[in-house]
Amino acid sequence: MAYTVDRPKMTLAEKMYLPAIVTGLAITAKHFKNMILGRTKVVMQYPEEKWDSHMPEHYRGAPTLVKDEHDRERCVACQLCEFICPPRAITITPGELPSESKFAKVEKYPEEFKIDMIRCIYCGLCEEVCPEQAIFLRKDYAITGLTRADMVHDKKKLYELGGEMNGLVHKWNPLK
Repeated sequence: MAYTVDRPKMTLAEKMYLPAIVTGLAITAKHFKNMILGRTKVVMQYPEEKWDSHMPEHYRGAPTLVKDEHDRERCVACQLCEFICPPRAITITPGELPSESKFAKVEKYPEEFKIDMIRCIYCGLCEEVCPEQAIFLRKDYAITGLTRADMVHDKKKLYELGGEMNGLVHKWNPLK
């Protein structure tokens, strides 16, 4: 059943948006005064200046893959990150290690590992769910590309960005 909602009566000044305009001008004047007095810095000279030194410790940036100290892939292609990724940005094609490898019975490896950085929402669920600590989020926020294909990072690019991570990494618990 439809019903009519009465609109509040507005004054002539409210109809002309004068209170909102005056409030906006006051805020702008306050910021201008603070900038003139040197209390706040409004402009950053990007890319010469970056937020890197001001990034909070809990900031989550681009996900990457890491290798261990023996240059071996940490990822075992369990696909937990692929399944938990909310925007479905991760694609993994698992492969089996050759039978002559000493890890052949227990581990797989990712034949193909792709992360679509345009779809990624940097939620960090892939990092949290990874049992092998193969995915880490960098503090990098400037991810660029000229085409959509440039923004899909393949395994080679992900290892290039991630590098090497030695030993057991305590992601959540501080070292004692």
